[in-house]
Amino acid sequence: MKLTIKNISLTFTAGAVAGLMNMLAIWLFGMAGITKALGVKIAPHLSAPWLYNRLVWGGLWGLMFLLPSRNLSYPLRGLLYSLAPCLVQLLVVFPFQAHKGMLGLQLGYLTPGFVLFFNAVWGLAAGLWLHLTTEQ
Repeated sequence: MKLTIKNISLTFTAGAVAGLMNMLAIWLFGMAGITKALGVKIAPHLSAPWLYNRLVWGGLWGLMFLLPSRNLSYPLRGLLYSLAPCLVQLLVVFPFQAHKGMLGLQLGYLTPGFVLFFNAVWGLAAGLWLHLTTEQ
């Protein structure tokens, strides 16, 4: 994808929309008690700051779609790119900012799996958004 204002706005928007999908998935799993049933303490409440955080960071992560690719589809690239926010969440945010231990294990032993899953939701949503709104 060429580095143009149009493509920057498309990729940021794709990431922000995907951030919304990610946020809704996390919230729904928490509300349905799925995370709690599996021993993971991730059940955030919907709030404006939490939404804002997901939209902005989702949009910023979406800029990765501007990187050159090797003819991978947008959804596949999204899954691949979703590993970057996973690593940041598990190796930086949980241990050093949230003080929840390395990989967030203080939230439950399945936390890394949920982080991978919820970020995969982001990656697929961003990839599908770009697939539907651009010509590859």
